[in-house]
Amino acid sequence: GKIKIGSEIYHYNNSVNFNINLGFESLKSNTAGTKNTAIGYQSKHSNTTGSNNTASGYQSLHSNTTGTSNSAFGSESLRSNTTASDNSSFGYFSLYSNTTGFNNSAFGRDSLMNNTTGSSNSAFGHSSLNFNISGKFNSSFGNQSLLSNETGEHNSAFGYSSLYLNKSHYNSAFGYYSSYSNTNGQNNSAFGYNSLYTNSTGSDN
Repeated sequence: GKIKIGSEIYHYNNSVNFNINLGFESLKSNTAGTKNTAIGYQSKHSNTTGSNNTASGYQSLHSNTTGTSNSAFGSESLRSNTTASDNSSFGYFSLYSNTTGFNNSAFGRDSLMNNTTGSSNSAFGHSSLNFNISGKFNSSFGNQSLLSNETGEHNSAFGYSSLYLNKSHYNSAFGYYSSYSNTNGQNNSAFGYNSLYTNSTGSDN
């Protein structure tokens, strides 16, 4: 069965079942996608064959076409996603720019907002991993943690503004402002409030 409430929903979809739509032009372009839930204005607007997706919020998963098993909760969350699968975004603008990056988790406003192709990242907190573009295998927990990271990989940041300026790889920071100034340093570990705060390019600490 299928459920649809509101004008201009299911506009191009005549036979696909197991979808739920609530909102203007939600799932408008769907042709063969099944088991989708779209709630909100133009949510999953461009979906054609993508299945098992859940979008709740204004233009959430708006550009998704064939991506599967994505969850987007919040206004414009995962808005630019096209073919990527297995992403979870919770919060306004979370994973907003993601196109083909997969296996990402973003919780908090603007978390992983600029990510496009980066995969297997976890961001928890307002603006965490905000500027990440293609970096992979990063974990950030705390507001603005790993905020400036763009292409760095295999970093772990736990605490407010930890690894805030980081653009490098293989760093671990635990604590408020830990490794805050690190830009190009690699293989560093910082434990505690303000630990390695001024280090910018030093490595193997």
